[in-house]
Amino acid sequence: MTISREELRDAARKALGGEGLAPDAIRSWEQLVEMGWFALTLPEDRDGLGLGAEALAAVHIELGRALVPGAAMAQMIAIEVLAAAPDFSGRDDILAAAVAGERITLSFDLHREDAREAMADADLARHALLFSQDRIALAPVTSVDARPTWDEGRRLFDVTTGEETVVATGSDAQRIRQQAEASLLVALSADSIGGAEAALEMTVEYLKTRRQFDRPLALFQALKHRVADMRIAVSAAEALLWNRAGRAAGELTDLAALKALATSTYLAVAEEAIQLHGGIGLTVEHPCHLFLKRAFLNAALGGSADHWNELVGKAALQSMVE
Repeated sequence: MTISREELRDAARKALGGEGLAPDAIRSWEQLVEMGWFALTLPEDRDGLGLGAEALAAVHIELGRALVPGAAMAQMIAIEVLAAAPDFSGRDDILAAAVAGERITLSFDLHREDAREAMADADLARHALLFSQDRIALAPVTSVDARPTWDEGRRLFDVTTGEETVVATGSDAQRIRQQAEASLLVALSADSIGGAEAALEMTVEYLKTRRQFDRPLALFQALKHRVADMRIAVSAAEALLWNRAGRAAGELTDLAALKALATSTYLAVAEEAIQLHGGIGLTVEHPCHLFLKRAFLNAALGGSADHWNELVGKAALQSMVE
């Protein structure tokens, strides 16, 4: 199946457009199922759409723009993992149920060993995917402990699980885990870029309508420069996303650098948006704070910029030595 990323983004924006920012979590989940987005990266011979990382990124940009709550990111990656794993008992039934919306959760800390923490919407999930260095397992969720987050739209839990079903071991597990981590970095980057774009557009509209000294704020030269800097930063991050999203199976360090840039850009734009909105930007009634909260959470999930910058720096030094 061939579909451009622009067509995907357009379809996603139209589907989400009527719900406004931070829509209802249950209704959003139903929309994702109805649109078939959980089958985006499934091979066509498994009744999926057979699309790649660029399609995943296109959808997540729009989910980030609308600040859609829930665990769509974890669900899509879990489906990828199950589809890529060697066959195991009941896999096809579990995959079909997951595409139809039955929740499977996983940790946003895939870079850590045997992580059972920071699992999205684990209280609603039937199963959790558990990753260690050379083993991936699927296990029923038996109990959860909520992890308070500033961003209430993305609920995280630490989990306890029951008897495990091994999904992959050895080199298969290492390969699948690396692919899952790559997809997570792309998804978080795309979500951040979408959120930054929306915050920037909202700020520009405000500056056009808010007047000072009988002139729209958008005509003030100092503010024009600040908005231009924001636009350049978002465009640079998006260009890097499309450059590297198609290589999600490639070097993890490339995607790590992308994630560090995208989340840092989101933070900077969200903070500037609040300042440029003036006093109203500091109120809970205005949506500015929703973007800032999501930006801070995205920066922490999947490894912080400090973590990935250190990894990328070490890799660069190692290549120079070699």
